Amino acid sequence: MTKPAAGAAQNKLLYITHSKYENDWHSQPHIHPFTELFYVINGKGSFLAEETENAIRKDDFVIVNAGISHTEVSSPSMPLEYVTIGMEGLSFSFEGNKSHIIFSCKNEPKDLLFYINAMLSEMEEKSRDYETVCQNLLEVLITKLIRRTNFAFEVAPSVQINRECVKIKRYIEANYIQNITLDSLAELSHLNKYYMAHAFTLHYGCSPIRYLCQTRIEASKELLANTDYSITEVAQYAGFSSQSYFAQCFSKSCGVTASAYRKSCKETLTDFSKQKPPDSCQKSTDTL
Repeated sequence: MTKPAAGAAQNKLLYITHSKYENDWHSQPHIHPFTELFYVINGKGSFLAEETENAIRKDDFVIVNAGISHTEVSSPSMPLEYVTIGMEGLSFSFEGNKSHIIFSCKNEPKDLLFYINAMLSEMEEKSRDYETVCQNLLEVLITKLIRRTNFAFEVAPSVQINRECVKIKRYIEANYIQNITLDSLAELSHLNKYYMAHAFTLHYGCSPIRYLCQTRIEASKELLANTDYSITEVAQYAGFSSQSYFAQCFSKSCGVTASAYRKSCKETLTDFSKQKPPDSCQKSTDTL
């Protein structure tokens, strides 16, 4: 396999498919743990991603990052026909904190479609080393996208994304008392904040803000069990913006109020101190 062109990151082709709208097509929002590329060959319709809906038509190119809920809806009168490419190992960082992007290739050379059709042909014929050929064609396609001077985006290998997720997690654990927001975490990781949040969720099973709240809850439980700080002080030292917000988060997470939790901790400690030491411990004490 040839090396990626300068500027391109390592990636792996997962699949390339050709689809055309038919009456049994059901458009259901779905999420993939990898990046998808779409090229509209014919027809028109809509592309739905997260909370946005955009019209798509012939010669439109769509890039949607991993972890983004999306689907396509076809026009009944002009059925959608498009090619979908799934690949892992790359993420795209778009201007304006977008999670996906749509652009037209109508007035540009047909080289993008040429490489896409070549990949489809290789997949269909399955000649010797066709997978290697398709992988190389994908790398050329990505390089062609990078060359677009009027379309600002960056690519990053998935290993970098995982590294940044670990960095964010450690930062939260060390700085949970500070005022942490998605914007500040995005600035720290140098990633699009929406993709950063989705990547973190896929990696750890919860959003970075949810993890921040959980970290603060654990810190507050330690303070409640081992100090005499007031509830207001506990909320402050654990990083919560107010006592009322702390009370809401604590009750939702632990199923009891902070006061009830502190009381149960003290009762447990009292009961433990009243227990008679085991015989082995008593004998050891007598020996000493």
